[in-house]
Amino acid sequence: MPVKVLFVCLGNICRSPTAEGLFRAELAKQQLVDEVATDSAGTAAWHVGKAPDTRAIAAAAERGINISSLRARQVDAADFEAFDYVLAMDESNLMDLKALRPAHYTGTLALFLDFAADAAEREVPDPYYGGAEGFEHVLDLVEQASVGLLEDIRKRHLD
Repeated sequence: MPVKVLFVCLGNICRSPTAEGLFRAELAKQQLVDEVATDSAGTAAWHVGKAPDTRAIAAAAERGINISSLRARQVDAADFEAFDYVLAMDESNLMDLKALRPAHYTGTLALFLDFAADAAEREVPDPYYGGAEGFEHVLDLVEQASVGLLEDIRKRHLD
């Protein structure tokens, strides 16, 4: 059974689909697609069923990652039954997830950037109201955290 990772932001159209797409690409590079499954969701329902923001799609595509087929959905309590890792992009979404988490959840609920070695930031900033550079910054942060997350998964689940 694969290790399951859920990336969570507010609307599931910028940060969390970017994280999912980049992490999937890293899994493919490392030949681990059968060992680790991914998904993304938002704490809010505003964009359910919608594709990622066109700027997120374009920024990911610049790095050879296609996230255009992903569709937004809202996180729910059942996700804690299904996922070993539930990773929030920021403190606000982490607080919302903690309120939703069942008492018996034994997986990892954390900030995604907790896995980024020597990260200068603790939160992945929401690029929605900014320009293209914000989406590039998100990709840089996600790339850092993905390396650390994969190390953690290897240590705790795959070795």
